[in-house]
Amino acid sequence: MLNQEKVFEVLEQHGVRYFTGVPDSYLNGFCNYALANCGDRNVIAANEGNAVAIAAGHYLASREIPLVYMQNSGEGNAVNPLASLVDREVYAVPMLLLIGWRGQGNSEPNHPQHTRQGEITATLLELLHIPYTVLTDDDAHFAGTVAKAVQYCRETRGVYALIAPKGVMADPDKPNNVDDSYPMSREEAMEVILDHMPEDTVYSATTGRATRELFFLRERRGETKAHDFLNVGSMGHASSVALGMALAQPERHVVALDGDSAAMMHLGAMTMVSKVSAPRFLHVVLNNGAHESVGGQPSAGHLVDFTKVAEACGYATVGHAVTTEAELVEALDALRDCGRAAFLDVRIHKGLKSKLPPIVFDHRAAIDALIEDLNG
Repeated sequence: MLNQEKVFEVLEQHGVRYFTGVPDSYLNGFCNYALANCGDRNVIAANEGNAVAIAAGHYLASREIPLVYMQNSGEGNAVNPLASLVDREVYAVPMLLLIGWRGQGNSEPNHPQHTRQGEITATLLELLHIPYTVLTDDDAHFAGTVAKAVQYCRETRGVYALIAPKGVMADPDKPNNVDDSYPMSREEAMEVILDHMPEDTVYSATTGRATRELFFLRERRGETKAHDFLNVGSMGHASSVALGMALAQPERHVVALDGDSAAMMHLGAMTMVSKVSAPRFLHVVLNNGAHESVGGQPSAGHLVDFTKVAEACGYATVGHAVTTEAELVEALDALRDCGRAAFLDVRIHKGLKSKLPPIVFDHRAAIDALIEDLNG
């Protein structure tokens, strides 16, 4: 991994001192250094498109070149503002992009959700006419690259991308920062939900730890995985997949096991229940106030009143977040068969209850089993 202190010294030398983006495990060294040292000059955004827009606003108000960080999967969220806001043919807003390159070559053969993203990482930049350099684990190369990139940004008022392969900006040992803000872990909350919903309930688990924990909970409990949709990619869309299933199968209980960061990434999805009928859809946000699977950086999860947001969007709720096992059971009993789409903000503590290996499974076989379960 590059020396992160030197990374930020180089950026400072070239006037790059404002950072915004969405944390990524391939960038966890960079993200954690910014979190520890940059104060309000580091803004963790709801999604990557938001980050590009925040960076644009910063440039307009300061003339300082900002840096936007993201996983390469976030390029999709960023395409719209990159093409129609900051492009040189529109408002010509210069900025650096720092992109973690998951799925480079055959680096993650067990994670096909990264394969296409890895393949098109550079291609998307080329289509957007954004020049880029692939970084190496070499401090001198980084310094030279930043000098060239910032010069390009200043001279052209354009965007320049820095692509970080595995190991260049990331410490391989991610910390497990356990806190005691709330009594339940995510895994414990998920098990309570499994215990108190009907056996044939369909689950859509969000990207990151929720998918892994559901996968291994099923194995430990000796239960079928045919009821489960593991949203291993496409962060922020697990609840929409769940809603789609709930609308097609209104007699079947469908539970979205969402995360606070994922829910906020596409918060507008929650408004859909105001205009459709999904009587057995339950949207659960497992809210630890963190981007846990990529390094534990803070989200706004514990600062947002999701329950009020959900009520305004048309969900049935119990009127407050739940924080204990007893409160969760009581809420499930109240909402399970309430006859309309329901929502629960389950406050949990940060930190992993147990160390789990990556999930390795046949994605096509798993989804075909769910399709058969839903249609059989």
